[in-house]
Amino acid sequence: MTDPLRPLLELDGVAEAAKSAQDAVFAVHRHRANLRDGSATAAEASVRAARASAAIDGADPEIPAEGAVSDPVLAGALRVAEALEGLLPTWRRAPSQALAKLHVLAAADLVTDPDELGRPREDTGTRLELLGQLVTGATTAPGPVLTAVVHGELLALRPFGTAGGVVARAAARLSMVASGLDPKALTVPEVACFRRVKQYLDAAGGFASGEPEGVRAWLLFCCDALERGAKEARGIAEAVG
Repeated sequence: MTDPLRPLLELDGVAEAAKSAQDAVFAVHRHRANLRDGSATAAEASVRAARASAAIDGADPEIPAEGAVSDPVLAGALRVAEALEGLLPTWRRAPSQALAKLHVLAAADLVTDPDELGRPREDTGTRLELLGQLVTGATTAPGPVLTAVVHGELLALRPFGTAGGVVARAAARLSMVASGLDPKALTVPEVACFRRVKQYLDAAGGFASGEPEGVRAWLLFCCDALERGAKEARGIAEAVG
């Protein structure tokens, strides 16, 4: 069976960018604080990722001092972040079920009809099935490429109609871990995406177009975001000791 993602590695600069991103992430795992444990880095990375993901979609990323989050997008992103580790086995086995759960968590405060939660549009079924096949082993493409494709495809599809960005970025995070790219979930590419949000959205649009140059630009952007996310993770590790 032909690997559907292998042609992407032939796009100019993609294989090199993926290798550079992978090396940067692996280096963070070798930081002394993360070699000992890594849980403190991962916990802080999870919160930063959730806040940045919500902010990309226009939410106020600040968590009130008293801890009561009223912004529905931020609240959903934080619920998703808390659940990601527990969803990993489901993501590896049945990605569509994991996506449904992500939407339930992300959109709980955004929809009035609870029957809308976790139910993808019928017209997205085929592409979600193909995406699920990639996640469960239909490709041997490196982690940065698979993660970028999962991220970009879900941004393009927005299969649930609401909380699409938060769900897509959470699925990308699951892919980072499940693919072995970032097994401890230390990096924070979401912060890099937020800091360059216009470029992020433009690149996502290019991927959605399906044009080779648009797909290439998205893959390069995502690999660069991983490198920047690794730098963010290194700063967290230095702070936690």
